[in-house]
Amino acid sequence: MAGLDDYERYLEDEDELDNARFISTTYKSTLDEPPYQFVNSDRDLTLPLQKHKNVQPLYESPEDEISLRKYIGASVNLVSLITENLLCHPFLVLRRQCQVHHAAKKFHIVPVTLIPVIVHLHQRQGVTTLWKGIGSVLLVRGMTLAVEDVISKFTPWPKEINAKTTLKQFGQHLLLKCISIATVVPFYSASLVETVQSDIASEKPGIFDVFREGASRLLSWSVPQKGRMLPIWALVGPSISLGLSKYICQLFVRGISTRIMCRRVTFYEERKGARTRDFAAQSQVIEVYSTMISLFATEMIFYPFETILHRIQLQGTRTIIDNLDSGYSVVPILTSYEGVVDCYRQTLATEGVGGLYKGFGAMVLQCAAHVAVIKLGKWFITQISELLSSKPPAKVVEFYKLDGNKTPAGSATMSRSISGISSLSDELS
Repeated sequence: MAGLDDYERYLEDEDELDNARFISTTYKSTLDEPPYQFVNSDRDLTLPLQKHKNVQPLYESPEDEISLRKYIGASVNLVSLITENLLCHPFLVLRRQCQVHHAAKKFHIVPVTLIPVIVHLHQRQGVTTLWKGIGSVLLVRGMTLAVEDVISKFTPWPKEINAKTTLKQFGQHLLLKCISIATVVPFYSASLVETVQSDIASEKPGIFDVFREGASRLLSWSVPQKGRMLPIWALVGPSISLGLSKYICQLFVRGISTRIMCRRVTFYEERKGARTRDFAAQSQVIEVYSTMISLFATEMIFYPFETILHRIQLQGTRTIIDNLDSGYSVVPILTSYEGVVDCYRQTLATEGVGGLYKGFGAMVLQCAAHVAVIKLGKWFITQISELLSSKPPAKVVEFYKLDGNKTPAGSATMSRSISGISSLSDELS
């Protein structure tokens, strides 16, 4: 019995020694921890906790996670594209109505002057007044893509170009663009009428009326259908010139902006001393922003030429539009231009240089809506990726330096201690 008592006393001394060692180690690790720092949000308080052994991972393999992210990105891009077209259409309607109203007193070059007009239009005609013609606009865009696809299948002309495209292929690609623009000109003119005509002074067109009106204008190729309407052959040349010039300018600006952003990202990574592994996501973001910059720059540069083209396309259609000087009344469009040059001269003589930029404020609002959609899509895909992956937020990774093999003593100690508490609670339960 005495030996058993001595053995029990020995075990008690060993337990006290282990407890003392544990307290000493915890105290030293506490002294080594860095001082407290301020955080900006609740997400910054997230710690890199170790997963419990009974918790199953969300993905069976890294390939599953990558494929899921690709599906999420494709879905968000599709939703962003649809939302972008829907959000930009009201500003497109305002922009075209300002461009074709040659007798307007207010030019609406800045966006602020359009706000009371939008309010008056909604009070008088309802919320749907700025969504007119959206079906015809989408049909014309789809028709353009369909014509290009058909031509590329029956000819060796490429529908898309890249860095490996030769000069001959680039010329064939431009020829394909010219043919597609020329084919769509009468239907684009019919769609223009639907987007600018007033709802209270005109009958609402059907969904496929754009094809009927476009076909009728196409059949009367050389003879105008109405009194002052210009024939289609007089509109094909200016339309091809404007469309091709905008396309080449957009390619040029997009290429320059892409190279500038790539060099900027490379310089930032070299200065930071780290290279990212997700090259596909990075190039996708650069492509989105370069496309947006090229689109805005092209629209601003060729805005006066678009104004002239829309005026000669609408001439002779007997269209009645909303009076955007007040937003309460309607006015008819009665012009007598002989062509592009005559329209340009009359616009400068009667309205000045500002007449070429009527409705520029609506285009500014359109660009702002475009940026908002891209920002929203980027935020959405970032949140989904963080929720569906085991990777902590970027601020947590940067604060605790989780991207490398070395971690601060404080963060490692905190992780071990909290994991120990978690396992201890599981054993007690």
